[in-house]
Amino acid sequence: MSARETGGIGRWINELEESLIAIILGLMTLITFANVIARYVFNSNLLWALELTVFLFAWLVLLGMSYAVKTVAHLGVDVVANMAAPPLRKAMTLVAVAACIVYSLLLLKGGWDYWYKFASTAAFLEVDDIPMPDFLQFFAAWLNDGEPYEKVPRFIPYLVLPLGLALLLFRFLQIGWAVLNDRQELIIASHEAEDMVEQVGGNPELADSPAEKQEGTR
Repeated sequence: MSARETGGIGRWINELEESLIAIILGLMTLITFANVIARYVFNSNLLWALELTVFLFAWLVLLGMSYAVKTVAHLGVDVVANMAAPPLRKAMTLVAVAACIVYSLLLLKGGWDYWYKFASTAAFLEVDDIPMPDFLQFFAAWLNDGEPYEKVPRFIPYLVLPLGLALLLFRFLQIGWAVLNDRQELIIASHEAEDMVEQVGGNPELADSPAEKQEGTR
């Protein structure tokens, strides 16, 4: 199954990524708009707005990594791979996928270790400004000896570290399986050539080389 195919758990993960990204973008827009109105219309300020927007942006970036792998939106250089014969190209792609999987595993291990500290021994640490919603106070009974949180505990926003990196690992595993079964040739194909062709097609003057333009002016 390629990274763009869906089925079973793949479809569920696709929906999770797309839903979270859409919700985060909507929340960032609403919070920023509300803070602008509060500041310039009511001469007030939402103290928690900036910090919450920063955390939402971090979620957007870390979830967007795996989503970009799925939609083949990352930049890639495929000049050497395209010059190779199909068997060699497949071997090169599998090596590249293996390197990406190892890299994702290392990031996931580091992200989990960092987050788990705030979910266990440092669960009492809170963010600076974001108030703790009442419906999340059950975490206080589990992790804070029953003492209610005044601000959101850090392990909640930091959860995106293991989550986003686990999704990234899943996407590279998907690609590796697709390449192994000849359903996909490369991890990410370069888009630069297509962009240049479209640019030249839209502006015929760009098709002339500098030497040709200089010759034409003589």
